Amino acid sequence: MPAPLDANARKVMMAQRSRDTTPELALRRALHAWGFRYRVNLPIPGMPRRRADVTFTRWRTAIFVQGCFWHACQKHLHAPKHNSEWWSRKLQGNALRDEETDAHLLLLGWLPLRIWEHESVEGAVGKVTAALATRGHPLALRLQKNTKRSMGPDP
Repeated sequence: MPAPLDANARKVMMAQRSRDTTPELALRRALHAWGFRYRVNLPIPGMPRRRADVTFTRWRTAIFVQGCFWHACQKHLHAPKHNSEWWSRKLQGNALRDEETDAHLLLLGWLPLRIWEHESVEGAVGKVTAALATRGHPLALRLQKNTKRSMGPDP
């Protein structure tokens, strides 16, 4: 990707946190409160400079908490008007990189899970729990079982 046409775009990108963002920290706190233990900012095997936000290594599950702007969320994407062509290529490149990372992880037998920053923490924890339950995580299985029991029998 060529450098942006103006210094302001570079400043915006340099100021962006790559880890410990507010949505990421909220998800990690909630998962920890439920008793989950995980690794943070773990490199993706075979992919230099790519890292998962939250990783459950034993269950081969990688969680990515994505910002709506930087990862081109279909629900909230707003294209910048200044230097729009460059930003469009940049954001499309980010989305393609996410797809490549997911495909690579799937080939390695890992489960990639994308959580958008606009999702509620409860919803995100539910998605993570459901994903981990499919991988046999005992706490996730227990939580899913308790959730189904509290909902009562199916109609």
